[in-house]
Amino acid sequence: MFRKYLLSFLALVGVGLGILAAIQSARTLAPTPMVSEAPAPPYETFVAGAGMVEANTENIAISTQIAGVVWQIQVEIGSKVKKGDPLFTIDDRATRATLAIQEAAVEVAKSQAAQAKYECTLEEALIAKKVISKEEAQLKRYAADTAAGQAAMAQAQANATTTDLERLTVRAPVDGEVLQLKIHLGEYAQTGGLVQPVILMGGIEPLNVRVDVDENEAWRVRNGAPATGYLRGNKDITTLLKFVRFEPYVIPKVSLTGESTERVDTRVLQVIFNF
Repeated sequence: MFRKYLLSFLALVGVGLGILAAIQSARTLAPTPMVSEAPAPPYETFVAGAGMVEANTENIAISTQIAGVVWQIQVEIGSKVKKGDPLFTIDDRATRATLAIQEAAVEVAKSQAAQAKYECTLEEALIAKKVISKEEAQLKRYAADTAAGQAAMAQAQANATTTDLERLTVRAPVDGEVLQLKIHLGEYAQTGGLVQPVILMGGIEPLNVRVDVDENEAWRVRNGAPATGYLRGNKDITTLLKFVRFEPYVIPKVSLTGESTERVDTRVLQVIFNF
């Protein structure tokens, strides 16, 4: 008897829960209020576009010409650098050892060349006294020229190693600021274009903003026209923008989701402003 009433009670509870769920799902939910309303442009006619801030030199991905283990790092994120300032150094101990050997070889080759040249000067007097033949003297001159050439070659090899030693220290190509630092002491720095650059830097005084304008609206944008930039998420933060240039090549629009591979079926003209 008890089981009979229990089943009926559970059935009624199930029906009640179903009705309650249907009522709640049918309710109109109030829209979430916007964090910041869309900005109102101060111009009668305008063209709008989304932009990304970048360095005025464009963002420069720094790499190394010679792969190796990072031995020293002379900068950190936010460091201001001048053109030619060192950024990081690859382990150069082996190259310095090679240079020391080559510099010693240069000294030996110079000594041999000087000795051969001195012997040539003595040959002139010996020829006049008919102590040696002209053929023997000519062979001495050839030997002196060979010694001089070997000295020059040894010096050239030392100069090449000196150049490699300088290349092991990666330097700033322009004045600017270090924006990203993705290398640590003891890590292996590879050459070539990397997916994640070792160092990202660029000039930030002033900053540039790269604005994507839909190709259908591109004809309306005029060279030198005034522009205003609004910070995304807060329309109260604004700045006047100064026209710099057009990027004449129209490119597919990159969807601003953080994924560089995502694209939408739209082409855009990129306009560069600074502020």
